Amino acid sequence: MNPYILAILLFGLGLGTTITFASSHWLLAWMGLEMNTLAIIPLMAQHHHPRAIEATTKYFLTQAAAAATLLFASVTNAWLTGQWEIQQITHPLPSTMITVALALKIGLAPLHAWLPEVLQGLDLTTGLILSTWQKLAPFALILQIQPSNSTLLIILGLTSTLIGGWGGLNQTQLRKILAYSSIAHLGWMILVLQFSPSITLLTLLTYLVMTFSTFLLFKLNKATNINTLATSWTKAPALTALTPLILLSLGGLPPLTGFMPKWLILQELTKQDLAPAATLAALSALLSLYFYLRLSYAMSLTISPNNLTGTTPWRFPSTQLTYPLATSTAMTICLLPLTPAISALLNP
Repeated sequence: MNPYILAILLFGLGLGTTITFASSHWLLAWMGLEMNTLAIIPLMAQHHHPRAIEATTKYFLTQAAAAATLLFASVTNAWLTGQWEIQQITHPLPSTMITVALALKIGLAPLHAWLPEVLQGLDLTTGLILSTWQKLAPFALILQIQPSNSTLLIILGLTSTLIGGWGGLNQTQLRKILAYSSIAHLGWMILVLQFSPSITLLTLLTYLVMTFSTFLLFKLNKATNINTLATSWTKAPALTALTPLILLSLGGLPPLTGFMPKWLILQELTKQDLAPAATLAALSALLSLYFYLRLSYAMSLTISPNNLTGTTPWRFPSTQLTYPLATSTAMTICLLPLTPAISALLNP
C-alpha cells in the first residue's frame, strides 16, 4: 500500500477514536465510530483475496448495523428525555439499546458470531489493530454510560466468558483462537463494569498488552495455524521458550500478569454477593486455559516431524522490529508483583 494512503488511514483511525473519547454528545461519538470503521476497511481489503474481501464485507455490515442502532437509540433518548449528553442516559429503553449496539461493535456474545470469521480473513497486522485499537472507542462509551441494566451486563459477561472458552476448544487456526480469546476477555471486563470501572480499565490495559505480544509473536513466526507453530523452535529458540509464559498469562495463571485482573475481578464479584457468577467465570477460564496449553504444547514441547511436508519453509531473516515484542513480552510476564500498588491506585 502507498505509504501516504497508509498514513492517512492510520491518522483516520486515531482521529476517529480520539473524537469518540473526547465527545460528550451522541452525534459526535457516532461520527468518531463511523470514521474508525471507514478508516480500517481499506486496510482490511488491501490484500485482494476472496477471504479478505469477505471478512471486510462482514465487518462493514455488522459495524454499520451497530452504528445505526446506536444512532437510533440516541435519537430515541433525545426524543424521550430531551438530552443529547452521553452521560444523561436515564431512560431504560435507549440505555439497553445502546448497550446492545456497543456489544455488537466489540463482539460480545451472543453478538459475537462475526468476530472469528472476520479475524480469520485478515492478515496478522490488521487483526492486531482490530483486536486492540478498535475496541477502545466503544469501550470508552460503555464506561461513560455506566449501563443501568445490571442483569443485561452480567448475562453478556457470563455468556461471553463461556462462549469465548467453548468456541476456541476445537480450533486449529490461530486467528480464530485469538478471536475467541478476545470474546472471553471482554466478557470478564463487562462482568465487573458496574461494580468497579477502574478494574475494567485495568483488565482492558492488560488484555491489550498480552494480545499485542501474542500477535507480534505469531507475526514473527509467520504462523497462522497450530502446525506452523511447531516449526518455530528452529527459528527463534529463545522466544519459543518464552511463548508458553505469554500464552499462560493470557489464560490467567499465576505468577504472570494475566492473573492480576482475574484475581481482582473474582474478589470484587465475591464482595458483591455474586459468588455463582464468580464461580461460573472462573470455570470458564479453565476452558480458555485448555486451548492456551494446547498452543504451548504444540509450540514448545513437541518437535515437528522432519518429513518433506513438515520441513521448515525457507525463510529470509525477519525484518520485524523486536523491541516492541521484547517490551510487551516483559510486561505480559512480569507485572503481577505490582498488584498491591495498582490496587492502591484503583482504590485511593
